[in-house]
Amino acid sequence: MKDGKLIKVCGMTDGDNIRRAEALGADLIGFIFYPKSPRKVRALPSFLPRKSVGVFVNSSYEEIMVQNIRFGFQYVQLHGKETPAFCRELRDCGFKVIKAFSIATERDVRLTKDYEDCCDYFLFDTKCDSVGGSGRTFDWAILRKYEGRTPFLLSGGLSLDNIEEIRAFSHPKLAGYDLNSKFETEPGIKDIEKLKEFIEKI
Repeated sequence: MKDGKLIKVCGMTDGDNIRRAEALGADLIGFIFYPKSPRKVRALPSFLPRKSVGVFVNSSYEEIMVQNIRFGFQYVQLHGKETPAFCRELRDCGFKVIKAFSIATERDVRLTKDYEDCCDYFLFDTKCDSVGGSGRTFDWAILRKYEGRTPFLLSGGLSLDNIEEIRAFSHPKLAGYDLNSKFETEPGIKDIEKLKEFIEKI
């Protein structure tokens, strides 16, 4: 955690890469189980972090539990059309729940209202044809319309190239940053030096 903000590094697959990212100060490490993602984790890494996030898209409760047996999640991140009741069910099992929302307009922000009492964090990502991982930012000014109680992670195109804009952005419910495609040497493998520089500068 840097200056009270969480650093989440998502889409990791390699044990040594994970170990080095955590040693830099990454608070949460995300494992993607969406079959269409180029960052889908296909085997249990040789190293598991202290706090891991299972990332799912419209998966069943049973599928999440099967992967949890292998990985031991502390958090579950949901990127699909999961209902508030589904989020609550996972939370009741002891997971911290992160619900992702794809943002392009103020209307997208209003969709969070139904999830206020069943999630620990929201994640605001860029709306695109795929499910996350676009490498593009959205207009963060839209988030001025977010007046909810649930803290959120900022995602979508965060990189060293826009570090000053990231530092300048503030919101009372901003809890941290989700880093992914802009910090890769290849899908699923993160550039440790870039991560180090970002964490130091943020």
